Amino acid sequence: MSAVIAVRRGVTGLGRRLRAERAGGDLTPAGLSVLAHLHRHGSMTPGQLAAADRIQPQSLTRTLASLEANGAVSRQPDPADGRRSLLAVTESGLAALRADMQQRDNWLAATMAAHLTKSEAELLRLGGELMERLADADCDRPG
Repeated sequence: MSAVIAVRRGVTGLGRRLRAERAGGDLTPAGLSVLAHLHRHGSMTPGQLAAADRIQPQSLTRTLASLEANGAVSRQPDPADGRRSLLAVTESGLAALRADMQQRDNWLAATMAAHLTKSEAELLRLGGELMERLADADCDRPG
C-alpha cells in the first residue's frame, strides 16, 4: 500500500472514530472548527475563517450567528477596516471547546496507551505534526 493511501485511510478512519467519541454537546462540527481556528490563530474576519476551512463565507453565516447568540464568540469592528468585523473566541467558547476536546483526548490517550508501544506513540505524534503541516499547506493542485 502506498504512503498516500495509508495516510488517507488512517486519517479518515481516526477522524470518523474521534467524531463518534463526541458526546454530542451543543457545538456542531462547524462551530468547533470556528472556535478551534480562533483559539489557535487569534481574532479573524469571517472571510478568513471561511478560507481556513476552505468554504464559502455564506456557509458560515448560521454557525457564526449561533456561536454569537450562545456567547461563544464576540464580534468587534476591525480597526484596520471599519467595514469588516473581527471575531474572537470568548472564555465561554474556549471552555466549551476544551470540554469537547477533552473527552476525545481522553479516549485517544487511553487507546494509544493500551494498543501502542512508546515508540509507536512517538511516531504517531510526529506523524500528527506532519499531517497538520500538510493540512495547512497552500500548494497548487495537479491537473
